[in-house]
Amino acid sequence: MSVKTGSAHWTGDLKDGKGEISTQSGALKDLPYGFNTRFGDTPGTNPEELIGAAHAACFSMALANMLAGAGIEGVEIKTVSKISLEKNDEGFSITKAHLVTEIKGDAEAEDLLEFADAAKTGCPVSKLLNAEVTMDATVV
Repeated sequence: MSVKTGSAHWTGDLKDGKGEISTQSGALKDLPYGFNTRFGDTPGTNPEELIGAAHAACFSMALANMLAGAGIEGVEIKTVSKISLEKNDEGFSITKAHLVTEIKGDAEAEDLLEFADAAKTGCPVSKLLNAEVTMDATVV
């Protein structure tokens, strides 16, 4: 089992507060995020684009693995995952993850698309988007 971590630190209220996001690897370190990076044009990141990046990367890796397993060579995959955040009666919800991918490989188009469909539902991040969410919380 592999466990990787991401962390966030937040100070203040929702609209005027600010936060920093970091990853265990250090690829992201104290990257700013906040209300205006999520809902406005302020430089920084937000949870939805990070989920999108993780989803696009996971899908592309899963598809590459499936294509390699089928002996398909000359593989190149470019993927964007569009994460939709919508306001509803209960507040905000992530309602959709839409993958847009371009695939090159030495195989028939219908075969590549069949593998892409399998990767769409089979990659771990796609599965996570339908997963049970658990939590350990401590008040300090």
